[in-house]
Amino acid sequence: MNKTELTQLISKNFDYYQTGHVADYIPALAKVDPKQLGMAIYDLQENHLIEAGDANVRFAVESMSKVPVLLLAIKDNGIDHVFQKINTEPTGFAFNSIMNMEINHRKHPMNPFVNAGAIATTSLINGKNAEEKFDRILAFMKEICDDPAITLNEEIYQSESRTGDINRSLAYYMKGNQMIEGDVPAILDTYFKQCSVNVTAVGIAKLAAVLANKGIAPWNGQRIVSEKSATIVKSIMTIAGLYDESGEFSVHVGVPAKSGVGGGLLAAVPNRYGMGVFSPALDSFGNSAAGIQLLTDVIQELDADIFE
Repeated sequence: MNKTELTQLISKNFDYYQTGHVADYIPALAKVDPKQLGMAIYDLQENHLIEAGDANVRFAVESMSKVPVLLLAIKDNGIDHVFQKINTEPTGFAFNSIMNMEINHRKHPMNPFVNAGAIATTSLINGKNAEEKFDRILAFMKEICDDPAITLNEEIYQSESRTGDINRSLAYYMKGNQMIEGDVPAILDTYFKQCSVNVTAVGIAKLAAVLANKGIAPWNGQRIVSEKSATIVKSIMTIAGLYDESGEFSVHVGVPAKSGVGGGLLAAVPNRYGMGVFSPALDSFGNSAAGIQLLTDVIQELDADIFE
């Protein structure tokens, strides 16, 4: 696929933004212009990145941050320790539901991509305090996205913190049931910050390319994460990456992907492509409305469904 072809697909799918709405339950995200759509694709076989549309617009990473933070937690603690604390099962409940843990008296969050699991993952990041933990997360995001300009969006962070009461309830529930260790306000402060950094579709495509390339950054040949951790994260993305739309997406699109309510999508096609998409209007599941349509078309054009 070349830039002209990608631009044509963006034009074809642009109007799907009208079927969605920005995440207005977070005040800062409610201000974002919904009329945006961009995509970047890192082709591993050609070692080449193409981008089109609004691929360099900065937006809040939100739940896509759960991917790099999980990778960093594995680097800090090892695979076995992380998954003694957090399960790797899909869930039929909402991503922010406490029922994920209460049903059958589960002792761990269901997976790292529901909010409880993501908060537990953040609690495992090394650092003597919340500031040091976040600084390490930010540095790792810069490295894996090959984007030194990633910064904290202070307005998004303040909105996340002010509206984060459900996340607080999840964190205190886990603390009260010995599922997490550490100071809950400090863990949540780090979590709200990790969701509030500004990224681009280009940076997200590079992150996805590292996953698709078995943990190695294709732009410089350096290993960033282990092959095993990249495989595990792609597997969890396949079953739980798109909230309650995960199964539908796997059936009809067929690539490991992760979304965020800032309008981002990342997709990692093993050994072939890393993809980043941005369009802030969300469908009823909380995934980018135009972004899902565009990604579906691109996967079909490239014959990239991993299940075919």
